[in-house]
Amino acid sequence: MLLLGTITLAACGGGYGYRPPGYGYGGGPVPLGRAGPGGPAGQRVAILLPLSGPRADLGQNMLRAAQLALDGPGAPPLEPKDTGGTPEGAAAAAQQAVADRVGLILGPLTSPETAAVAPIARSANVALLAFTNDPSQAQPGVWTLGITPGQQVRRLVAAGLGQGKSQFAGLLPDNDFGHAMGQALTQAATGNGLPEPQVRFYARGMPAINAAARDLSGYASRRGPIDAQIRQARALGTPEGRREAQELAKSSIAPPSFNALLLADTGEALAEIAAVLPYYDVDRSQVQILGPALWANPSSGSGQFIHAWYAAPDPAARTAFEQAYTAKYGSPPPAVADLAYDAASIARVLAGQGYSVGALTQPSGFVGADGWLALLADGQVRRALAVFTVERGGPQMLEPAPQSGNVPGA
Repeated sequence: MLLLGTITLAACGGGYGYRPPGYGYGGGPVPLGRAGPGGPAGQRVAILLPLSGPRADLGQNMLRAAQLALDGPGAPPLEPKDTGGTPEGAAAAAQQAVADRVGLILGPLTSPETAAVAPIARSANVALLAFTNDPSQAQPGVWTLGITPGQQVRRLVAAGLGQGKSQFAGLLPDNDFGHAMGQALTQAATGNGLPEPQVRFYARGMPAINAAARDLSGYASRRGPIDAQIRQARALGTPEGRREAQELAKSSIAPPSFNALLLADTGEALAEIAAVLPYYDVDRSQVQILGPALWANPSSGSGQFIHAWYAAPDPAARTAFEQAYTAKYGSPPPAVADLAYDAASIARVLAGQGYSVGALTQPSGFVGADGWLALLADGQVRRALAVFTVERGGPQMLEPAPQSGNVPGA
């Protein structure tokens, strides 16, 4: 049996669009694991981390997490490679790993580093379990283990559908994260047979947020007919006309064309959004607010949107890993250490059979520190996320994370 908390094979299977197991980049079988000194075929593993430079502390913590996952009999040898935290350093580390004939590469940490390492790993037919959450880096043979915008949004859309929400929209920052969330929303909605959602992006500052919110809400067309009637009543110049105008001013207007609204900001910008939405009659009792996993942290400003939803791993799933790490190293692990632990645990589970595409993408998936996950043949990763509501006393779970491959929205 594996150590408590280490990834194990999930008990039940599931499809979710998998390609035939064992098929590689060109459509034919490609054995990724290879023999090399220091371990049998398919066993030896390299991990690429910033062990020097400004992120050295983080790299060391992630290395400890990987070593914890491999602390026991039957684990493959682990070869740490220092990237220095740069794409050039990561490329050099990957070339050294390939020269050492490893069967699997874990890491590197960031998207630019992954872009530098991917062609080296692919040309050598060595699988890469990268720690970035940039979905653009995912490709056959290169898996991005970080929790992506797509994973979060798919889960939220599935939860929304379950609660009768079918008209989605997005009010998002005009940056890489905002555009990734917007693209994920469009894909999730249309993938469920829903109309393409309205999405508006805004630059920094209240004027830009105000204009985007007004446009998205369709406020002018919703309020316009009532304002026209008010002007007509006032134009009568009579007491009756003034009374009619006063009553009309109290009239409620039609709701916006959406009943679920995705946001992605934090801090001051989020507070500004919270201020403008009521002004444009976006009623939170009618429109469900959705947000990113960043909202799990109260410092994000998510308290501006009580009863909003976000999708994230269940913290309870992490307890065993956190306890084991703290007991061994004397302090709790940083959140990103989960990715190194999971990647190394996958290596341990598969050490006896090698790291072929078929082994890595088995439909049963794996159960990691943050719950169930599965690697797809195109480089995408499916994760079982829970859905939480933002409440004054702290987050409350709305829907638990599935315990196997039956992942809503996956």
